[in-house]
Amino acid sequence: MTARLLPFLPAAPRRAILLLGLLAAAIGAQAQSGELVLYTSQPERDMKETIAAFNKRHPAVKVQVFRSGTTEVVNRLRTEIAAGAPRPDVLLIADAVTMESLKSEGRLARMRNLQTVGLPAEFFDAERTYVGTKLITIGLVQHAKSPVKLRGWQDLLNPALKNQVVMPSPLYSGAAAIAVGAWAEQAGLGWKYIEALKANGASAVRGNGAVLQQVAQGEKMAGVLVDFMALNAKAKGSPVEFVAPAEGLAYVTEPVAILNSAKNVPAAEAFVNFLISPAGQQQASALGYFPLQPGVKPPPAYPAAASLKFLPVSPERLLGNAEADRKRFAALFGG
Repeated sequence: MTARLLPFLPAAPRRAILLLGLLAAAIGAQAQSGELVLYTSQPERDMKETIAAFNKRHPAVKVQVFRSGTTEVVNRLRTEIAAGAPRPDVLLIADAVTMESLKSEGRLARMRNLQTVGLPAEFFDAERTYVGTKLITIGLVQHAKSPVKLRGWQDLLNPALKNQVVMPSPLYSGAAAIAVGAWAEQAGLGWKYIEALKANGASAVRGNGAVLQQVAQGEKMAGVLVDFMALNAKAKGSPVEFVAPAEGLAYVTEPVAILNSAKNVPAAEAFVNFLISPAGQQQASALGYFPLQPGVKPPPAYPAAASLKFLPVSPERLLGNAEADRKRFAALFGG
């Protein structure tokens, strides 16, 4: 039930829902304690600041973090599950497709005290097994001296950018996996486009950080990158620019979930509810991310989220073809 529907309900049911919401909020507001194990792909600096903000409300919760790219995080989790000893209480990774896969395997708990009031319904699972925490778009990055001024994905195929394009590998980055899956679905792009990238000398590196480093240092003139890294770097004086492709951006919502094997469920629920609360969304904006709560302002100099154009994608297709896409990419670019 979203806040947008509440005004259309009769008074009595509306009061009941609001009271239930206040009760759940009160439960979530109770200070929690104990150890909370978090597996995440969020950058280390951002994770530290997020945990520090959470600990102001729940100082007795000691958060233990394992951080790496989404693929490595999930591979480690699957190894632990196979051994019968999954460690994390909470999983915070790049994309909903991976969450859908874990949900289909029965690995995610249904979050009964999830506080979604004000959060658009498209950003959380209807069965409440995962919820988005921020909007991260995937677009183009160019160096100030790039011989080609990028406007769309096809510009990366310009011969003037031969051997000058770098992108994160979907074998390590969840956001890159979504971008490749989205390209593969588009009539004007598809695998023909991905093969043409390789033919034009594009290289794939382990993560978005390596892409930013190579373009910012002028080793490469252009690339594929998540928005916040390019925008934050430019704000600090780096000679890079983020470009929203004319065809549309790919995007992820960096969802968070509680494992059905979680040992500290109260602390896990408190952590998840903090991330999607107005305070948590303001924290995300302060770190340079588009917030999902409509009432929270995006970072300064960011375009309005409503002005962004996205590539149309089918989550079912992305999930169904994810493994085949990774294998095909590995055969093309190497593992």
